[in-house]
Amino acid sequence: MKKTVRKKKKKTDEILIEVYPSIPRRLFALSSLLVLGLFSIHFALIRSEGEIGAKLAVLAFGIGVLWVADRVRRATSGSLQLTKDTLRHSSGEVLTSVDNIRNLDRGVFAYKPSSGFLLRLEERGVRRWEPGLWWCTGRRVGVGGVVSAPQAKAMAELLVYMLAERDASA
Repeated sequence: MKKTVRKKKKKTDEILIEVYPSIPRRLFALSSLLVLGLFSIHFALIRSEGEIGAKLAVLAFGIGVLWVADRVRRATSGSLQLTKDTLRHSSGEVLTSVDNIRNLDRGVFAYKPSSGFLLRLEERGVRRWEPGLWWCTGRRVGVGGVVSAPQAKAMAELLVYMLAERDASA
């Protein structure tokens, strides 16, 4: 009889909290984008009068909107996970390490995604956009969009606690 050896996960890989896209928000975002894209394409193809340049512009807009809808669909099929060391996507892609976070902003006037929060980083992150879930430009990471608001708030609270604990020990 073979003995199976189970590797223990490192304590730092333990998921403290996970944020999932809200199903109603995801469906609303996808259906809005699909309707806009399909209506634009329909309008460009059916309308007989007008300049060809305007028709092509509306057609390109509709195709672009459908492309964004597909990006939203793919991006919101995963979740965001917070461990003791990192904030990462469920695919394993690391958004940032907790040590790299300078502060967290979730105020009313903060430039942040809907139902989410904004992280200000010490070092620049990789420029990336996963519509409906998160984005990173320079030293800012925005988390939110179609995510569940209570889960995002809980993740933000936990991050604030972790940052305060880190700053107190330094």
